[in-house]
Amino acid sequence: CCRCHFPGCPSPGCPAMPIPPHSSHSHDFIGEFATSYRELSRAQSQFTVYEVLNPRKKCKKKKYVNSGTVTLLSFSVESEFTFVDYIRGMPSQPTSLHYASPYQLSAYALALKAVGEIIQDYDSDKLFPAYGFGAKLPPDGKISHQFPLNNNADNPSCAGIEGVLESYLQSLRTVQLYGPTNFAPIINQVAGAAAQVTDGSQYHVLLIITDGVISDMLQTKEAIVTASALPMSIIIVGVGPAEFEAMEELDGDEVRVSSRGRYAERDIVQFVPFRDYVDDSGNQVLSMARLAKDVLAEIPEQLLSYMKTRDIKPRRADPK
Repeated sequence: CCRCHFPGCPSPGCPAMPIPPHSSHSHDFIGEFATSYRELSRAQSQFTVYEVLNPRKKCKKKKYVNSGTVTLLSFSVESEFTFVDYIRGMPSQPTSLHYASPYQLSAYALALKAVGEIIQDYDSDKLFPAYGFGAKLPPDGKISHQFPLNNNADNPSCAGIEGVLESYLQSLRTVQLYGPTNFAPIINQVAGAAAQVTDGSQYHVLLIITDGVISDMLQTKEAIVTASALPMSIIIVGVGPAEFEAMEELDGDEVRVSSRGRYAERDIVQFVPFRDYVDDSGNQVLSMARLAKDVLAEIPEQLLSYMKTRDIKPRRADPK
C-alpha cells in the first residue's frame, strides 16, 4: 500500500514515485513508477495498474520484467487548510471577520469606514491608495503582501472611503486569504512615497486593519524605525478576539520602538483594539465615533513633532 502526494501541483508532468516498504522490518528499495496529476485524475473512474521498476535490476538482469505492480483503486483531491484558514474563516462564512451580512458591515469594513470617513476630510483630492496583504492572487495563486484592492497596479487609488470599501469587498470575491501576514512590505512602500516629499507639504497616514496575527515582527520594527524619520504616521486597528500583545509592542507610547540598536526617532504608531468599541447596546454610530476619536487622537501631535524637529513652518495661505 502506498500513498502519492502532490503538494499543490496540478501540472501534467508532476512525477509520482512511491517506494513501498519491502517488509514491516526494513525499508529496502523495491522500485518506482512515474505518473502525473492529470493521468491520475483521468484514471479515477477505473482501476489502473502501474509497473514498479527497479533501475539497477533492470540493468543487471536481461530477463527482468518488473518488481511488482501498483494498482490505483481510487483517486481524490483534498484541500490542505492552513492555520490562517481556521482563525480567519472564509469571507463567505458568518464566523469570518470579513463576513458582511445584508444588514451589517464586517468588522474590517466598520473600522475602515469609522476611521476613514474622518481622516478623508483632511485630504485634498480624496484619492486613497488601498492595498491588501496576506492573500493568494489569481490566476496563479501567488502570495502577495501588498496588492492593490482595485486590481490596478498602475493606479491603486480609490475615490473616497466608499471607493476603498467597494474595492475591498470586490477583492474578497477574487483573492484567497492566506498567510503569512507581513506588515513590513506595505510600511516600506508608504515610507518610500513619504521620502519623496519631506518639506512638510505632504504627510502620509497609513491605516492597517488586522486580526493581530503578525509574522514579520523584526522586519516590521525595522520598517517603523526607518519610517519614524519621515512625514508619516501608522494607525493599526485590531479586529477579532486575538490577543494583541504584538500590536501593543509596536505602539511606542511607553517604550520607543527599536531595531538593531536603533530607536524610532519619534512615536508614529497608534494601536487600538476594535472590540473595545463594540457597544453592547447596539449604538453603532456612537461606538464608531469613539473609535475614530481615539484612533486619530495622536495624529496631530505626531505631525507637529515631525514639523518641529525639522523647523518647518506652516505655509501661509495665498492671498485672494
